This record gives sequence, C-alpha cells and structure tokens, in this order.
Amino acid sequence: MVNVQNQKVVKMLPPQIKNNGDFDGNAYVDTAGWGHLRVLFFTGTITASAPIGSTAEGTAPKIEECDTSGGSYTDVADAALADAIADNEDDLFFAIDIDLRKTHKRYMQVNAPHSGDGTPGANLAIIGILSDPAIGPSNAAGQGLTEHIKA
Repeated sequence: MVNVQNQKVVKMLPPQIKNNGDFDGNAYVDTAGWGHLRVLFFTGTITASAPIGSTAEGTAPKIEECDTSGGSYTDVADAALADAIADNEDDLFFAIDIDLRKTHKRYMQVNAPHSGDGTPGANLAIIGILSDPAIGPSNAAGQGLTEHIKA
C-alpha cells in the first residue's frame, strides 16, 4: 500500500463562514489504533476584525482530549498554534501534530473554534489526518473517503 493510502481523513469542522461566535459542527476524532494525528486548519477569506481562535478570537486554537467522546475535555500539552489566526491570514493552512504513541486520551477535538465580530466573518474548515496505524485501512471508507480512485 502507498503511504498516503495508509491514513484516514476525518472532518473535524465542515467548511463554513462564521461572524462573531463559535463555528457550528465542531467534531471529535476517535484516535484508537492510530499513532499520529495532524489537525489541519484551512482558512478562506477572513474579514477584518474576525480572527479565529479557541473559545475567543484572541486565544490561539488548541487541541483537547478526553477518555470518552462526550466527557470533559482537557488541553493537550503543547498542542496549540502560536497565536490566533489573524484576519490577514486568508487562504492558508495551519497544522498541529500530535504523537499518539505518547500518553494521550482516545478522543481529540479543537477547543471551540471561534470567530471575531466582522461582517461577513471568517471562513474555516478543519480536517484531522490520522496516520501510522496499527492495522492499515483496507478500503476507501477505512481511509475516511466516499470514493477512492487509483490510477
């Protein structure tokens, strides 16, 4: 299997625009059986005064973890961007990598992705990329894909 086929993509936040508040649809990732998680933030246009953070627009986006999907999440040490995503950082990728072979809890999520007050707002999507599996995925669904074409 080609290395890129030995990973799984997970939708953590569907693409959307948000003005002044928490983005909708923030989801956790079940990391069971995987050795690495990359959380990839992809920005679109970010309106002036609408930076992106966790809980508030001035706080750097960060990752949190929990033993159960619906429990109380706590911060993952050293798993935050350097600062909030600024309103001039349009159309860029940002990543946080987490070594799951270290002691971590099973479920991971971004702490309350939030946009500042600027009309029309900030565009954002977040994807989790799981890699280094104990047992590799055997089909498109196992890779988190709806369809997979090999040419």
